[in-house]
Amino acid sequence: MLLIDRRFRLFFFADPRVATLVTLLGVVFFLLWDFAGIGLGIFLMGESRYLTGVVLGPEMPLEEPVFLAFLSLCTMIIYTGAAKFLSHRAQRRSSTPSAGVS
Repeated sequence: MLLIDRRFRLFFFADPRVATLVTLLGVVFFLLWDFAGIGLGIFLMGESRYLTGVVLGPEMPLEEPVFLAFLSLCTMIIYTGAAKFLSHRAQRRSSTPSAGVS
């Protein structure tokens, strides 16, 4: 994802400070969401041989904030990429003469 970001300057490579802030806000929001779900007994940590075994809190594996950071990164790269694509497409349409108009 970072290679795509670098190639097209979509998120971190467009504005690192804003991207860092947005990513941190996304992670904090979803961590609060997770802690609410854990507190209500909705979210439970399952057993897996792929988990590190490091637990940050009740039902909160180390992998969760890493996943949330990746989720935020992917979402913002897709969003900014789509916005850039649609903007470019709209510019191309507005700059080409309409067919049949003289």
